[in-house]
Amino acid sequence: MEQKKLTIGVTGLNNIDSPGPGVSVIRGIKESEIDARIIGLAYENLEPGIYMPGLVDKTYLIPFPSTGSEAFLERLEYIHSKEKLDIIIPNFDSELYLFIKFSDKLLEMGIHTFLPTMEQFEERHKDNLPEYAKKYGIKVPESRPIVNSKELSNLPKPLSYPYFIKGKFYEAFKVVNNNQGIYYFNKLSAKWGLPVVVQQAINGTEVNVIALGDGEGNTVSAVAMRKQYITDKGKAWGGITLNDERLLEITHHIIKETKWRGAMELEMIKTDEGEYYLIEINPRIPAWVFLAVGAGQNIPEMVCRLAMGEKVEPITTYKYGKMFIRYSWDLIGDIADFEKIVIFGEL
Repeated sequence: MEQKKLTIGVTGLNNIDSPGPGVSVIRGIKESEIDARIIGLAYENLEPGIYMPGLVDKTYLIPFPSTGSEAFLERLEYIHSKEKLDIIIPNFDSELYLFIKFSDKLLEMGIHTFLPTMEQFEERHKDNLPEYAKKYGIKVPESRPIVNSKELSNLPKPLSYPYFIKGKFYEAFKVVNNNQGIYYFNKLSAKWGLPVVVQQAINGTEVNVIALGDGEGNTVSAVAMRKQYITDKGKAWGGITLNDERLLEITHHIIKETKWRGAMELEMIKTDEGEYYLIEINPRIPAWVFLAVGAGQNIPEMVCRLAMGEKVEPITTYKYGKMFIRYSWDLIGDIADFEKIVIFGEL
């Protein structure tokens, strides 16, 4: 890559109890050899990443994807006219559809991305997971998409309590009776839309992999970890890198078979008998990506280089036993900055 300064737009600056990946992605870029100007792309005016000192050079508010594709694209065009973006790294499942849909249009404008294809994005949806498992020869817990809470009282066997009920994009709750199921169905469908997915609970340890595929079947990066501390929202608040060859084998297999392009997170359950069940694929960089950076694989840097068309050599090793622990930190700011982002939509 030429050593010119790159202007990189990053979403997901909400570093709260259910953190977005944006802050960790930016930290990874700043730890790399890339000379970058960072443009924060925020959906809400109180996302902490906007105000963290030394993190972003400028922030713009962007409309929620649900506002409509026209408003979304218009805002990106305006920001690009001001900043001349080289790369955008989107970090939320709910925005990826539009970024993938408009990736060619963005490239015409000079904005590079490195994202899965629409087919890759669609086929790994939670409600498609059983078909995905059959197609690629992996195990998943029994699961079923539902569109009506009445279906919960008559779930087909072998689905039984306890099970997890999952939102289309985010959130999952453990259910032990029908009343609980109906309550969470209503909550999740109102927030994330339909379908809602019911997935059999599997006993075991949750293990995760962050990986990067080059779009040609090669795994450029893969780091495995185990959550050590989990919040009530199911988010990792602490984790440790693992030496787990079977877990990495499954990751390589999925990327080879699907020719996955871009970053992903595999969430899996390892049973006491040593079986691995895939419970979810997140089609983007996860919030714990800075652990991978600390373990020797700077995935945000590699995403930037791949987006700019550079050849990136796969990294096959990382440090085991590296830990991360999240913590809260009171950030003191000025009301004048808040007013600017509210009134002008940029800071």
